[in-house]
Amino acid sequence: MTNELIAITVLWGFIFIYAVMATMDFGAGFWSMVYIHREKANATTIANRYLSPTWEVTNVFIVAIVVALFSFFPGAAFLLGTVLLVPGSIILILLAVRSAFLVFAHVAKEYEKALTYISGITGIIIPALLISVLPITHGEFIDIRKGVPTLNLERFFTNPHAYSFMGFAISSTLFLSSLLLADYSLEAGDREAYRLYRRDAWITGPLSLLMAGCMMLTMRYEAKWLYDKMMEYWPWLIGSVAMFAAAGIALSLPSSRHPHVRGRPRLAVIAIVIQYFLASYAYGKAHLPYMVYPDVTIESAFTHPDTFRALFASYIVGFLILFPGFVYFWRLFMHDKRYVRPK
Repeated sequence: MTNELIAITVLWGFIFIYAVMATMDFGAGFWSMVYIHREKANATTIANRYLSPTWEVTNVFIVAIVVALFSFFPGAAFLLGTVLLVPGSIILILLAVRSAFLVFAHVAKEYEKALTYISGITGIIIPALLISVLPITHGEFIDIRKGVPTLNLERFFTNPHAYSFMGFAISSTLFLSSLLLADYSLEAGDREAYRLYRRDAWITGPLSLLMAGCMMLTMRYEAKWLYDKMMEYWPWLIGSVAMFAAAGIALSLPSSRHPHVRGRPRLAVIAIVIQYFLASYAYGKAHLPYMVYPDVTIESAFTHPDTFRALFASYIVGFLILFPGFVYFWRLFMHDKRYVRPK
């Protein structure tokens, strides 16, 4: 494996981890807003209890993505930084507002509902803006004016390909977060919240699959070079659909740990994460060697080999330090009864 492939794999790994964790994080904020007036269901309390510690951990990975991009691929970072100046600035502002409001929600109880609405609304807008980076890298929205790359906003906001990606981001956010909140509700012993989130998963799951189909359909006409290459990885796409079906089966099975409860949400969460892994692998492999089609490749944007080796060693050390902490955090978060089932 070449240095360029190792670097893009590290970057892709950060993006995948952030995509999964942020999807759960943003979706929890939305469901907290939706069920804020369903006091008997306790669904908002469950969502807030999940949301409280996870958003801080999630933000670690978006920093890692930016640092890895600038470190490993400075050529691509310049182009993307120029093109994404407007949408990137909006994303940063929304992330800052959401993070600030989540912090103040714990001390300003009289504004808790307003803060919940802010978290819910931004939890839908931010994923849609984040995923819009992908169709931009397909090349059809970038113009070169006097040697300076610019994003054609008019073409972007009138193109169905961009909206299919946004729709997929929103539906996937709601689907994966509802699955995880169903699992968390069951762990907390709240059957009514579990029933609500399991129902939401049944609704948003087929919707996310439909949006994925729309995304492939628009890609066939708007980015045919990518569509044709993705078809070469059709076994990965078939496997992705199979894991989606496995998640549906898991939600229909009787629970092994909880009597009189139907569904195994943890198995469904694992199946959907594998599904996204398979689909994103096919997309990533098909996208290579381009980082931004057709001008920027992983070879042309790559940093100096000596710089790469030093950076890669530092990433390995950092990962070895952080990984045990993340595992310990997750075990406390999902299994510590003092937090999951507070009195």
